[in-house]
Amino acid sequence: MKRSTDRIRTMHAGSLPRPDDVREMVAAKAAGDLVDEEQLDGRLTEAVADIVRQQIDCGMDSINDGELSKTNFTNYANERLGGIELRTFGPGEGPEPEQISARDRLAFPGYFDSPRGFVVRRPRDKQLFCVGPITYVGAELVQSDIARFKAALGDIGDAEPFLPAVAPGSIDHWLWNEYYTSEEEFLYAIADAMHEEYKAIADTGLILQIDDPDLFDAWQIQTEMDIPAYRRFAAQRVEVLNYALRDIPREQIRLHACWGSYHGPHVSDIGLEHMVDIFLSVKAQAYSIEASNPRHQHEWEVWKDVTLPDGAIFIPGVVGHFSDFVEHPKLVAERLLRFASIVGKENLMAGTDCGLGTRVGTPDVCWAKFRAMAEGARLASEVLWG
Repeated sequence: MKRSTDRIRTMHAGSLPRPDDVREMVAAKAAGDLVDEEQLDGRLTEAVADIVRQQIDCGMDSINDGELSKTNFTNYANERLGGIELRTFGPGEGPEPEQISARDRLAFPGYFDSPRGFVVRRPRDKQLFCVGPITYVGAELVQSDIARFKAALGDIGDAEPFLPAVAPGSIDHWLWNEYYTSEEEFLYAIADAMHEEYKAIADTGLILQIDDPDLFDAWQIQTEMDIPAYRRFAAQRVEVLNYALRDIPREQIRLHACWGSYHGPHVSDIGLEHMVDIFLSVKAQAYSIEASNPRHQHEWEVWKDVTLPDGAIFIPGVVGHFSDFVEHPKLVAERLLRFASIVGKENLMAGTDCGLGTRVGTPDVCWAKFRAMAEGARLASEVLWG
């Protein structure tokens, strides 16, 4: 993985704006509707090529396919894992799904009962159930993602390509387990299946980004747990993730974690100080984390008391998804200089808090944030390297 040897490099967390027609076709396929596969593949090929060029033009040093072929974690699991089924329920019939804002809902019932709060509520009408041995059935899909992305790369200069995949611990709580006799058995079955996707990506030489938002945000879901209990819960999921990453070189692995990225109060988020050691125990070379939003920006101070693993790269979010305000490059530079003084400039990259594609108002806001980050990294690099 490339390091910031003479300037601060830039990356983003994955999800990018989708063209309307591509979004509609991908969503229709995920819903089980009949879709012209040849037409969909052709449009995805064109859209991925466009999204690669956009990233380069905006100054990104680590680029991906924008996750254009995917909709959400539920459909991702449904398409890539066998042994599960999607069930449809009538109004009020389905089991109450786990909510990544559950603790906040107790404190802010008015907000979450309003139209603003409703948009982050998981629906009850369609839910996934594990009904048999979990297997990996996504080989054709991941190979299509890889081939489409590699065909789009062309001349990308010094940029480094990556593809994301979801951690077992961010899949299990989207599934209702009706087959495995223990939670541990269930988790390791998911890990064995997802290992095949991780290996497929890594074997092509691409950087593998592991998305694990639920490492932190499951604290909100597990409302009955205190902090010691939740640390045990999270540590088990890291053990399972590291098992799933077996025989993949650490130098090809980047971890991304956040606090769920939903638009809401977030006052019930678990503090980074309670989780930073568990976060850094994931087998990875680079660690990307939400760090610029109003609830967690102050946690830069936590890193003053932390020693990064040998050879690690730290990637704080310096532009965010929580607002359509475009960060000023000087603010981005200020944030980067602060972190550089703590972890060292060669151990630092600039990142986003989370994927911007579905969370900022319009694509032009996303690209403006990327350009602001690239310019902020340039300004900080001038100070750090002269």
